[in-house]
This record gives sequence, structure tokens and C-alpha cells, in this order.
Amino acid sequence: MSETQISQRSWSGPLLVLLGGICIGFAPIALREGVSPDMLGPQAVAMWRFLFAIPILFVLVLIIQKRLPVRPNRFIFLAGTFFALNITFWHWALVTTTVSNATFLVSLGNLFAGFTAWMFLKNKPHKMWFLAVFVALIGAAALTQGGGEGGKGVLGGDLLAVIAAVFVSFYLVCSKVARRSISGIEAIFWLTVVEFLVFILVVGVSGETYLPKNFPESYSGFYAPLFLALVAQVLGQGLIIAGLGTTPAAVAGVLVVVQPVVATAIAWGRYDEPLVALQIAGGVLILIAMWLASLRKPAA
Repeated sequence: MSETQISQRSWSGPLLVLLGGICIGFAPIALREGVSPDMLGPQAVAMWRFLFAIPILFVLVLIIQKRLPVRPNRFIFLAGTFFALNITFWHWALVTTTVSNATFLVSLGNLFAGFTAWMFLKNKPHKMWFLAVFVALIGAAALTQGGGEGGKGVLGGDLLAVIAAVFVSFYLVCSKVARRSISGIEAIFWLTVVEFLVFILVVGVSGETYLPKNFPESYSGFYAPLFLALVAQVLGQGLIIAGLGTTPAAVAGVLVVVQPVVATAIAWGRYDEPLVALQIAGGVLILIAMWLASLRKPAA
């Protein structure tokens, strides 16, 4: 492999992860738009998101790989389950607290990925990572304590976002291991299948209806899940999974933190969820923590 090819490979993976994070930044906005008493609940939106994405991803596998998807490995099942649990708690958070709090707090899971990789893959983080965690925790505390009229988060929703963050870290690490023996497009296809199957159970347990309440009179209840399937699942998750093949888990966790910035910027104007000074400081500290964690690669 030439020096140019090595250089391209070194930045192409992180670039894919970053673009994927931007796409996912639109996910909380689409969820807010799609959840309604007359349409779908938050967990049903997620279920339809995965179902709509499955045939699209299957066709992409046939086009890119020129064959049927290979059999998934066990880490695909683990990663898919962890991601489904992440979405479950995150969707609950998004309808009970502000978009900014839910998305910034769940992004802590990307930082926790360094700890998860240390525990299960024996990839010990550099000392700078521990400082990053300390800074991130201060930022999270400021984010949850701040807030004024229109921008005030709800502690219960904030806690749901933190739980979702834990599952994010497991998802990132398991996905990286899964990519060792399966292509990116095949990985995201099988992950989506697993996530859909898990959400059939989640919707049933939550008591939500599987179909929009205004169906068949209107198909509007399917608009948000379809948008999520195309932008968040196929593009967002697909780009992240593809990039994880050549990007360390800790670095990937830093890059996808762009999603709360995108989501917060949109929610500020659309839902009148302004950030007060304390919240802005908390968000900035979380971003600084992600940058600190990326300064050094985890030690082998």
C-alpha cells in the first residue's frame, strides 16, 4: 500500500463517522415531528424506522457486494440489541426533556466507549482520556442544572438520556468488533434487522399502537419514520459503521458528538428551547472533553 493510500485511509474513516453524526443530528427533530396522539408513539416511530430501512439496505448489499448478505456474527446481535436499547431510552428522553439535554447527554456514551473498549478489548485509554471524563461530567452537571423558560430540561428525561448513553458505548465497541469479519453495508443491514426485531417487543411492552392512529385515513404517521430510515439509519448509521472499520472506537465517539450540536441548533429556533449561559457552558465542556479524548489514541 502506497503512502498516499495509507493517508487517504487514515482520514476517510473518521470523515465517514463525522458525516454520519451530522445525519443523525436530524433524528431528534424528526422524532418530535412524528410523535403525536393522533399518529405514533416514540417507540413505534423507531420500529417503523428500522422496518423501512431493511429493504433499502438489502438492495444496497446486493448492489455493493453483488451477493446476498453473509451470515452475521454474534457481535452484530449484541450491537443491534444495545443500539435498540439506546434508542428506546433516548426516545423516551426526547419526549420528556429538551432536545439539547437529551442529545448532549446521550453523547456521553461516545466518551464512555473508551472505558468500554478498555474493559472488554483491553485497549487502555491514555491519561488524557481520564481528564476528558472529568471535564465531561462537569459539563453534564451544568447542562442538567441550567435552563430557563422554554429551555428547562426535566431531570427524569435527563436520566433516561444518561442510561441511553451507557448503551451507546456498548454499541460502538461491539460494532467495531463486528466489523472485523463483515463489510460495513452488511453490518448495518443485519444491525437494522436485529433492531427491528427488538423493537417489536419494545412497542408491545410500552403499550403503544403498532400502526398510526390516523391510518388508513392518512399516511402522515409514516412520514417521520421514513425520514429517519433514509437519513438517520441508512445514511447516518451506515456511514458510521463504514467508518468504524478504520477508526478507533474512542475517536469515533468524539466525532459523532457533532449530532447534539446539529440537533440543538435546529431545536433552538423550532421548539423555542434556548440555552442559557450555564447550559451553553455545559455543552461546550462536553465538546472539549470529546476533543481531549481524541488527542491520543488508546494504548495497546
